[in-house]
Amino acid sequence: MLALQAARVTPGAEVITSAYTFVGTAGGIVAAGCVPVLVDVDPETYCTDPRAVEAAVTPRTAAVMPVHLACTMADMDALGELARRRSLLVIEDCAHAHGAKWRGRGAGSLGDFGSFSMQSSKLLTAGEGGAVTTNDPTFASRLASLVNCGRKEPGADRFPEQMLGHNLRMTEWQAAILRAQLERLPEQSARRERNLARFEKGIATVPGLRPLRRDSRVTERAAYQFVLRYDSHAFADVPRDHVILALRAEGVPCSGRFYTPLAEDPLFAADPLTNAATRAGVGYDPTAFPAARRAAFEESIWLPHELFLGSESDADDAVAAFARVHAHAAELRARPPHGPVTRR
Repeated sequence: MLALQAARVTPGAEVITSAYTFVGTAGGIVAAGCVPVLVDVDPETYCTDPRAVEAAVTPRTAAVMPVHLACTMADMDALGELARRRSLLVIEDCAHAHGAKWRGRGAGSLGDFGSFSMQSSKLLTAGEGGAVTTNDPTFASRLASLVNCGRKEPGADRFPEQMLGHNLRMTEWQAAILRAQLERLPEQSARRERNLARFEKGIATVPGLRPLRRDSRVTERAAYQFVLRYDSHAFADVPRDHVILALRAEGVPCSGRFYTPLAEDPLFAADPLTNAATRAGVGYDPTAFPAARRAAFEESIWLPHELFLGSESDADDAVAAFARVHAHAAELRARPPHGPVTRR
């Protein structure tokens, strides 16, 4: 919302974003008075598909909002080239990408803006809150004004207009907590990467499981969640959700329906009193996003980052749990478990 307002995007303009993300991505677009246009994801990375973005551009499109998801990054080369060619803003959703780098450049520095979440589950957390990045001094001044009730303080006054602002100021306590965590982030990222490498090597021996494709242009990975793609045929045709429940019984924290495609997410309610997209007559066809639907309901197994902050033996234990579930897949099919499978 702040990025779109700081860029002075006209209310009613279209902003293209991923169909497979948290509702807050589209919610920020709606809060700025704009219309979210959803596109499908790359089935190998679950990130915003540049080809789908290209097909969705219209004369009303003002911006594209790619989502760096879980442990992957959107194709910023292709999206950047498209944005330059079509004169579009790029606003990176970096809620999962603290410390990630694309060709050596940090997430949040590749577009016109980056938006980071510091919610309680994130790689950097102050319980709630976030941050917006930009390298444009006028945008930065407007952002500082917008979060500070519209005040134009010295150093944040490089723009002519007076804007109606918000009280979205981070507290000093939150900033101090985040600053201390930021100092620890490189070591934690390196530890996660070591344990992930060990886990990936081990999980390669279990049939029917493969990580999301890692783009060679991602020079530093941020593993907010590590996602595996699940093939039920290698597990005696056991549904993914039953495997999730079995893994939890083995002590592995995991989720399958971490996100529901936005076109089907009850949090993205088609309420005309609160959703500007609904008032604009926009409808979303769930069948238009097959890759997102497969990810949400059939394929994805999400493993939280804290699982990889421990020791090498913890990574080995997780691999062993997957192997046990695979070995007993026929029994699991005969006696399916019961329980909630939504995000935990």
